Amino acid sequence: MDSIDTLIALSPLDGRYAPKLEALRPIFSEFGLIQRRVAVEVAWLQALCDAPGIPEARALTSDERAQLDVLAENFSLEDARRVKAIEAVTNHDVKAVEYFIKERLADTSLAPLGEFVHFACTSEDINNLAHALMLRDGLRVLRNVQEQLTDTLARLANDLRDAAMLARTHGQPASPTTLGKELAVFVHRLRRQAAQLDAVVLPAKLNGAVGNFNAHLAAYPDVDWEALARSVIEGHFGLRQNVLTTQIESHDGIAELFDALARWNTVLLDLDRDIWTYISLGYFGQKTVKGEVGSSTMPHKVNPIDFENSEGNLGLANAVLEHMARKLPVSRLQRDLTDSTVLRNMGVGFGYSLTAYQATLKGLGKLTLNSARLAEDLDDAWEVLAEPIQTVMRKLGKPNPYEQLKELTRGKRMTAELMRQFIESLDIPDADKQRLLALTPAAYTGIASALCAKAQSVK
Repeated sequence: MDSIDTLIALSPLDGRYAPKLEALRPIFSEFGLIQRRVAVEVAWLQALCDAPGIPEARALTSDERAQLDVLAENFSLEDARRVKAIEAVTNHDVKAVEYFIKERLADTSLAPLGEFVHFACTSEDINNLAHALMLRDGLRVLRNVQEQLTDTLARLANDLRDAAMLARTHGQPASPTTLGKELAVFVHRLRRQAAQLDAVVLPAKLNGAVGNFNAHLAAYPDVDWEALARSVIEGHFGLRQNVLTTQIESHDGIAELFDALARWNTVLLDLDRDIWTYISLGYFGQKTVKGEVGSSTMPHKVNPIDFENSEGNLGLANAVLEHMARKLPVSRLQRDLTDSTVLRNMGVGFGYSLTAYQATLKGLGKLTLNSARLAEDLDDAWEVLAEPIQTVMRKLGKPNPYEQLKELTRGKRMTAELMRQFIESLDIPDADKQRLLALTPAAYTGIASALCAKAQSVK
């Protein structure tokens, strides 16, 4: 691929973040779009030649089929430049692809089949399939990194499954949990959203100018065009045929995909903010990297920049994805062109997503547990044991247990001794009393550790 000086790139995706996005560039660049257009045109031509009832599109020899396969599979940057040169004359991008293929067939035994290139197709027959293939290939890249990230988080959750931590509902001290369990919640959420992403099968069409096979039937009225189109869409490309369309495939499937991706991103953004907060509270430290600077004026700073970078890029990614999900399903009458320029930005949403994933992965790899800080917070929050005490009093039918504990603890700094004195004063069975006396904030974590194990098994 051509390179530009990253210092003059208009977008950070092609500038600052360019080295992180090499896997997406061959997919979502204009080269990637043209390459897939060629693949669709070739597959359609081969299907026409294989179909009964189209004698003029004769059967291909094995050498001719191989020649067409090579044209699609070995499409090069130089080939793309030739397509662009043709487009400079035609001022039509898909027609330029048709002419390019005809050029390649000239002076070969396939030359007489030239007029069956793009036969009965509208541009959107080619484009919608090409876009679907781009999204499928791009999603594979994202899903690979998503799985790396989720597996890394799952391992961290398992390692920290017994690390007791003061929970903070509304930002205030709450019933203790474990740091591992709170991370396991995100593992579970991310895997649930990933399953919904994986369930999306993109629809596609190959049915002509307004979706009715008009031109197809005018030429060959006895051919089962719907079945022939399905053989390409589903049999060759593994997509799903949409038989009811206008000139364009309605983009509802793309919207579903982008919404599902945005939901995955939103869960990750939530994780970024929580870990940022845990770092702020001192629960996590960060490994220092020799040579890195945290502040231009404060030498001591080790900032949570990876999680901040991820959060910012996820916001940009979702802004693009959510706009496309809202816009693309809307097209005036049988077709307008507003989707065209929007679809050219699919790679932007994917690019910012991938940049964010890599930042979170980097940040997770730098985390170090501060056990002393976790213990300090717990030991300074004995008031959280008001919950189990009043719950035991409730089961025993004691009067106003909630109100008694509220009076004792609300807005006050509690100590182990104050809580012990209150428990000792209770007229309750000795077994219940001893169980309450044995409680500490660090030991009051319920089944948090066991829940981490559940997250490991849920995929």
